[in-house]
Amino acid sequence: MKKLLSITLLFFFLSTYAQVDVKAIDKYIEQARKDWDVPGMSVGVVKDGKVVLSKGYGVKELGKSDKVDDNTLFAIASNSKAFVASCIAKLVEEGKLSWKDKVRDYLPYFTLYGDEYISSMVTVEDLLCHRVGLGTFSGDVIWYKSEKSPEEIIKRAAHVPKAFEFRDGYGYSNLMFITAGEVIRTITGEPWENYVKTNFMEPLGMSNTVISVNDLNDNVATPHKPTIDRGTEVSEWASWDAPSAAGGIISSSTDMAKWMMMNLNGGEWNGITYIDKEQQNLLWTPHANFKISEQSKESLPGVHFRGYGLGWSLMDYHGNLVVSHGGGYDGMYSRVVMVPDQELGIVVLTNSMEGISSPLAMYIVNQFIQKDMRDWSAEYLERARSRNGHKEEVEERRTARVMDTKPALTQEEMIGTYNDPMYGDITISEKDGNLRIEFQDAPELGASLTHWHYDTYQINWDEEHAWFDFGTVSFEMDNNLKVEGIEFDVPNGDIFFHELHPKRVY
Repeated sequence: MKKLLSITLLFFFLSTYAQVDVKAIDKYIEQARKDWDVPGMSVGVVKDGKVVLSKGYGVKELGKSDKVDDNTLFAIASNSKAFVASCIAKLVEEGKLSWKDKVRDYLPYFTLYGDEYISSMVTVEDLLCHRVGLGTFSGDVIWYKSEKSPEEIIKRAAHVPKAFEFRDGYGYSNLMFITAGEVIRTITGEPWENYVKTNFMEPLGMSNTVISVNDLNDNVATPHKPTIDRGTEVSEWASWDAPSAAGGIISSSTDMAKWMMMNLNGGEWNGITYIDKEQQNLLWTPHANFKISEQSKESLPGVHFRGYGLGWSLMDYHGNLVVSHGGGYDGMYSRVVMVPDQELGIVVLTNSMEGISSPLAMYIVNQFIQKDMRDWSAEYLERARSRNGHKEEVEERRTARVMDTKPALTQEEMIGTYNDPMYGDITISEKDGNLRIEFQDAPELGASLTHWHYDTYQINWDEEHAWFDFGTVSFEMDNNLKVEGIEFDVPNGDIFFHELHPKRVY
């Protein structure tokens, strides 16, 4: 009877797996890429410890013929966070720290929103689950294109305002993962990048993966940015060296397949234990839980909980645990989705800032579990095209512009140095008769200023930026028309210049 049952179960598995047409998935991916107008992408699928698909689609750069393949490098951005969490887990297993250790035991200068008591209570575990009280993406302007060191970034983060009470909410914080990277540095005596290479990437054979744009090889995709008026355009690789623990890894679908297979195999691969199973269970345990909205129930039937573990997003889906994460870099989006019960992993890497990766990953998941067999790409594309992103915000500002006004201030009255405790110095100067703005430690953010209306000036960036384009800066005066400070308005969804309130110091 037991033998018959085993044969029946085996037949059921094989017949179910046989229904998955990898060639059809391959065809679907390419059609979706064309529909979303994504220049290039690479997709990897692993199942039962084997790679069933690892392939490039489209081109590395718009307007050129060089094709993407499975070894082409893309920024995985925030998918780097799982690597950081795994490094911490390994250090815990080695007895070099505890999850409950206080961050200040390793970084005495660590401070949150000026609260000494809370700052002394934050644990290593808190850093990795976005519950310290900071708002989502708050403070990212500190590190964006900045030459500040990780330590200096963390010290500046002390001035980021509190969004909710400590451990009483969820706010996605890149700053806390940068902090975790410095904890690793303090414990190991070397940059976190060295530790992750030695303990994970090299033994896994992730030979193409790098953690700096300075180490890119010839087989690399080019980033592309969306524009308000001109469609998709080629962008430039941006250095994320200082915030690398938040999102600096650059990898390929071939290398990421190795990373997924190790994770799906309980932290072991080819006889090497990378993460103790007990520690992996903790990484995949919800530490922050999300409300399931009615809209979410409609778009993702079969989901009963969603949350964030340590470096991973978590949810259930038709009785399966789903472990995933997304990544957004200047001109590139990525997605990793793993279904441990099915020994299934999917990675989608793109050289575009289009939201194609999530629907593609979910389409592939559903092909294997034989649920929700719908056209995920088409549904998400329709939803994406119905949104205007920041175009509407920019148009509102252009419509509100008052023409034929003159500034009350002369250029000489505006020239000077302005300081924001969270950021540092920002200078307004004159060059060739025009005003310029410069950001401390971020020369790539330099811009010229042209009159917009009244005492507000348009920011004309010297270089193009993927996350934002249009922006203005206004000069604030006291009752005697003396300049006191400046305020920013740069519509975008991540780099919040409006969090800066620089005051004139001289």
